[in-house]
Amino acid sequence: NSVDTAYMVTPTIGLVRFNNFGQTTHKEVVDAIAKLQKQGMKDLIIDIQQNSGGFLQAAAEIASEFLPKGDMIVYTKGRSVPSQEFRSRGGGCFLEGRVVVLIDEYSASAAEILSGAIQDQDRGIVVGRRSFGKGLVQRPFDMPDGSMIRLTTARYYTPSGRSIQKPYEKGKGLDYAKDVINRYNKGELTNADSIHFPDSLRYQTLRKGRTVYGGGGIMPDYFVPLDTMRYAKCYRELSAKSIIINTNLRYIDKNRKKLSKAYPTFQQFKDNFQVPQEVINDIFAEGEKQNIRPKDEEERQKAIGNIQLIVKGLVARDLWDMSEYFAIIYQDDDVVKKAVELLQTE
Repeated sequence: NSVDTAYMVTPTIGLVRFNNFGQTTHKEVVDAIAKLQKQGMKDLIIDIQQNSGGFLQAAAEIASEFLPKGDMIVYTKGRSVPSQEFRSRGGGCFLEGRVVVLIDEYSASAAEILSGAIQDQDRGIVVGRRSFGKGLVQRPFDMPDGSMIRLTTARYYTPSGRSIQKPYEKGKGLDYAKDVINRYNKGELTNADSIHFPDSLRYQTLRKGRTVYGGGGIMPDYFVPLDTMRYAKCYRELSAKSIIINTNLRYIDKNRKKLSKAYPTFQQFKDNFQVPQEVINDIFAEGEKQNIRPKDEEERQKAIGNIQLIVKGLVARDLWDMSEYFAIIYQDDDVVKKAVELLQTE
């Protein structure tokens, strides 16, 4: 499935997260929205962080669920190929409620088409960090030896005229390949004042005339910095060595029946479950065996907080499914929290 999770963040705000734009994604998203509407959803958060894209048609179909008939979604323009427009077919399943789209530096291609259309048509707001910047139309040519050449023939443009594709300068292929790490080193992922756009890249949204910027990727309306201090160093090492997930698997295998009886509903689990101290002790003990230990008490306490959240999420996943996992994990996600704050205050 493309949809990772669909759940109610608050009694009136729903969240749908999907990880690609495949053949079944449109139907999955429509079904997820319908499910949340039955639960009382009035406003929607679309989470396409780390979504690397997929089929253009899937992006156009999903965007049509939010836009009036005839609205531009995306268009292509090339040097020697005809331009092509993709417009909303109308009759969408979510035309009234407010929409917030979550993106980050790994949201690419079809994810940028969707977020750009929502932003340029003033159908919703975009929250997070500037997207990847992958907006090329490529035509495949099969070769006699079974290999393939993909020839770039055009670029994708958002409704306001912004090119989604980030710039490429001849002879600077390495810089292009290292774009995300270069953004980090320049401070763009952590500080809004490190992001600078010339006036030539200034565009206007189509209904409200808000200023948006081109230059490659989709720049969010509300920037949320990457939290480089969120996880303790020893937590990252424990996670990388699979110590946390293996300890969780042993715990859930041993206690599944007892946990199911104690928490018959997810809401009871979410409100009352606490990760047992013995599980945390087991994780640190296994870490010691592999020479992984916190440098001081401050790091230990920070790691414990990280462990408690992820283990609770993993237990929820094993007792129910991925929606419950994200419902736990996203309680501490800065981008999701910002989206909820905006929906509750605007």
